[in-house]
Parts: sequence; C-alpha cells; structure tokens
Amino acid sequence: MNRFKNIKGTRFVYLLILQALFLLINKHDAQAQNADQVELLNANTLSYDEQQGGKIRKLIGEVIFKQNNAILYCDSAYQYTELNIIDAYSNVHIKQGDTLDLYGQFLHYSGNDRKARLEKKVRMKDPKMTLTTEFLDYDLNKSEASYSTGGKIVDQTNTLVSKKGIYYSSQKKFFFRKDVVLNNPDYRMICDSLIYNTQNKTAYFTGPTNIFGKEEKIYCENGWYDTEHDISQFSKHAILTKQEQILTSDSMYYDAKQGKGRAFMHVTLKDTVQKILIQGNYAEFVKPPGRKKDEHIGEKLFVTQEAMLTKAFEKDSLFLHADTLFSNFDSTGLHRVLYAYHHVKMFKPDMRGKCDSLAYHFSDSSIRMFNDPVIWTDKNQLTGDLIQIQLAHQKIDKMFLFNSSFVISLEDTGRYNQVKGKNMTAYFKDNEMYKMYVEGNGQTIYYVRNDKKELMGVNRADCSHILLLVKENKVQKITLIKSPEATFYPIDELPLSDLLLKGFNWQYEDQPQSKADIFIWKNKP
Repeated sequence: MNRFKNIKGTRFVYLLILQALFLLINKHDAQAQNADQVELLNANTLSYDEQQGGKIRKLIGEVIFKQNNAILYCDSAYQYTELNIIDAYSNVHIKQGDTLDLYGQFLHYSGNDRKARLEKKVRMKDPKMTLTTEFLDYDLNKSEASYSTGGKIVDQTNTLVSKKGIYYSSQKKFFFRKDVVLNNPDYRMICDSLIYNTQNKTAYFTGPTNIFGKEEKIYCENGWYDTEHDISQFSKHAILTKQEQILTSDSMYYDAKQGKGRAFMHVTLKDTVQKILIQGNYAEFVKPPGRKKDEHIGEKLFVTQEAMLTKAFEKDSLFLHADTLFSNFDSTGLHRVLYAYHHVKMFKPDMRGKCDSLAYHFSDSSIRMFNDPVIWTDKNQLTGDLIQIQLAHQKIDKMFLFNSSFVISLEDTGRYNQVKGKNMTAYFKDNEMYKMYVEGNGQTIYYVRNDKKELMGVNRADCSHILLLVKENKVQKITLIKSPEATFYPIDELPLSDLLLKGFNWQYEDQPQSKADIFIWKNKP
C-alpha cells in the first residue's frame, strides 16, 4: 500500500515537471514569434554552413539587412537565423531612421533585443556630432549608446574625450565619466563627471571641475555651462581667477561674452597685487572682454550685504565695512578707485575711523573721507568736513583736514586738549603723528603739567597759523606763527565749560575697538 502511494506521488511530481517544461517552451516560442526577424535584403554570395546543420548563413559582398527602421550594411556576415543574430565584418554601417548612423569593422547584433556591439574604428554620427571609439554598445530600442574604453565626440565647436560615456540619442544627451576633457576654441574644461546636451550645447557637471579660458580660470563642484553662448552658473566652492584677482562664492553666474557676472553668499574677491580682500554676500562684476592685459576701462565691481574690505599693510591690516562697496577704474583704465557708501567704519590697530562715504585712489594711495568723517589715532580724535589720508610705502604719511578742522585729545576727566582751524596737515612717521600744521583761524587749548605730571594750568591761544610738535601722541611744543594771542590760566580759574572751543564734539566712544566693531553703527537709520 505504501509502495503504491509512493508511485502515485512520483507520477504527480513528474507531471508537474512536464507541465512546467511545456510552459517554458511555449513562452520561448512566443517570444521568438513576437521578436522581429532580421530580414536579408541583399548579398552577392549566399551559402550555408553544413557543419551547423545548414542553419547558419554565410553572406559575402554588398550585404544588406533590415529590421524595422534600421538597415545594416557590411562586406560579409554570418546570419544565425534561429537565434536571430548577425555577426558582420568590414565596413559595417547601421542606419537608424534619417538622423543616426553607426560605423565599425565588426558587429555582433541580437535581433531579438535589438542590441548591437560594434568594434574597431567605431563612429556614431547624427546631425549635431560625431562619436569615435573602439568599442560601442548600442540599444536600438532605447536609442542608447555606451562605451567604457575611451571615446571622443566632435561637434561644430567642441571636442570632448572621456573614458566612459552614455549617449541618449532621443534626448541628444551624453553622460560622461572619468577623465573628461572638453575643448573649445575659447576654453578647456576638465572634470570627472559631465552631462552634455548636443542640441543646446550645454554642459552640466556635478563633481570637481576646472574650466580654463583665455583670461580666466573657473573651478566648481556643481553647475552648468552653455558652450554656445558662453554663459555659465557655478556652485559648491565656486572660484573664478582672472589675472591678479580671485573671486570665490557659494554660487555665481557668469556671461563671458559680456564679461558680466553675479556672485551669491560668502563672496570674496582677492587682489593679490594690491593686497586687498573684499567680502560680502552679494556681488556684481563687469570685466569687458577683448582688452589688453593692463587695460581696465569699463571694469566694475559692486558688493553689498555685510560688505567688508581688508587691506594688508606691512605689519597689520585695515578692516573697513560699509553698506556698499563699489570699484571701477579712472578714465585712463589704469588706476582703480574704490568707493564705500554709507555707514563706513574702519579699524586698524593704530588708526580707527568712520564717515558716511569714502574713496580710495590706488593711483596715489590716498583715502578721502566724506560727510562727518572722524579719525582716531591713539588718544587723538581728528575731524573735518573732508579728511584725506595719504599713504606711502604701506604706511600713513600725511593726513589733511579740510574746513572746520578739529583735533581733540583727553587730558583729564572733563578736560580736553584742542586744536581748531580752517585746514590742517598732520605728518606721520611709522604711522605715528609727529607734527601738525594749522592754516587759517587757528585756535588751541592745551593743558600744562609740571615735572611731577601735575596739572598747573591751561594755555589758550588764537593764531592764524600754528605749528605743533607731537611726541608719543602728546603735544611737546606749540609755535604761534601769525598774529598770536595767547593767555595762560591757572588750572581752576576758568570753568570747564569755557574750555571747550566752538564746534567741540567728542565722539571717542563711537570708535571701533576691534574688527567686529566695524559692523556696529549707533543710531543707524
């Protein structure tokens, strides 16, 4: 009884296996029937391989096959009719539709899945470009081509090489990887990953990329480049280097033909010759192309949003902040002028200042401060309608105060040394004031101390022209040159209110004490 059951069970399993095999065979036959058979259109000579049971065709001379919208030409071929496979040799040419042609010396083609493998001197052409490589896989159903042993693409203006590539023919788009180099008459691009659209001639990159132009070099790790119109957008560690200037930002847009660009967030512009660094969170720049190396006519820079300028000197640096920084060149195109607009503050260890607007002329290394300018040097406060600072050899050489000039220093609580006049010139050595000349309507109030440093009195003088000698930021000698009138008062003879010259305005607490303070402006509208 048990034996009978075993035999019955074995037969049941056997029937299941036969049924499964039958389904697989039917499925294979159905797939074979659904697949389009490759059709032979022409051959000068046709023979059969008898060793293979007469199932393989051997074709020689002007061989032509057809499958759907694709036509295959070659000098000779083997056709495996049952497998729907062709091996073609010499002068292989696949023409798909009216726009795509593939060439090679050897082809293995599977008609069931319409996949081709071309080898030796392979070319693929469409109306926009030509691809050359040694090995190419092409899917006629998806219109996709790929290579992994190196290839080169040439269109009307560009030549591109890479180790690996995929071409999506229907989208006219290439995807390249590994050792990608794109050459154009105006630039050279090197990257590791690149997508290139042959219709709009735009390159998209997502990895480390270097672009070398005629005048500039660009680095980024993400972005796109319209190679036809020379317009690009870069992000992720974007760097633009042009002659002596280096521009970096989180992202930037650049039109090379117009020489115009914009930069966004964490913008820095470094001038290696002038030793200047400009920073902000938004910038616009214009660098007209086609000029000589030393020509800068029309070149402009605009920076705002936390704008700051850093000027390096021999021993320290000057830090300056304003609402807006703007730079252009004078009419000669040789000398840069930098402007700072509104709420200007600057800090240097031995000099601080503030004003509403400022201009720095590179031609003579002069700084001009406008609208309520104030300069602090150690204990001295200098003001005027206009202040000009003259630099020489990276140091302060002279300082000119024009109209309503006023110099104040704190002597003691409530007591101030003062010099007032129409115009003043202060002379510096090693960034320290050692002499001052007052020209027109001169007035002074200076306190006198004895050998014990005790206050003895105050000297008040009026004189058209005054010369003051200064040492360690202290007045050592006052010379009244023209029509002097001077009076010495004991220390407590005059009330403190009578010892303040007209126009006195002590602003010492407003001076920045550090680099961070230049961004703080009291009562800023």
